[in-house]
Amino acid sequence: MKVVTFFCFSLFFISCAAQSSIENDKTAILKVMKDQEIAWSQNDLEGFMQGYWKSDSLKFYGSGGLTKGWQQTLDNYKKGYPTKDHSGTLTFEIDDISPIENNSYWVMGRYYLKRKVGDAHGNFLIIFKKIDGAWKIVADMSS
Repeated sequence: MKVVTFFCFSLFFISCAAQSSIENDKTAILKVMKDQEIAWSQNDLEGFMQGYWKSDSLKFYGSGGLTKGWQQTLDNYKKGYPTKDHSGTLTFEIDDISPIENNSYWVMGRYYLKRKVGDAHGNFLIIFKKIDGAWKIVADMSS
């Protein structure tokens, strides 16, 4: 009986610890995205890009097709959003954050840009991975 009780308690403890870890991960990911909203809304595109993996392996898939690399993604943002009138104010609406495997999650949602040059909105699916202790976007598909 003691073995069964110990086994059940151990499973419960492991389950609670895993759930707590997932909630901590989600909170940290949402913090990255909140920092991105703030940076974007100040037309600080370099600050916005701090949420992305600074690597040639970063992938961004949008209306212009596939972009590879952090610098090319930043350059595309600068070209498409050259002024505060173009970048506007960014708001994310998150529909789902789910673990994929250890240290990676997908985030699904919508973005909204309130801008002087005309509002814009769309959907996104981004992949976050914990790299060197920090949550970074390694892939982004936005439409």
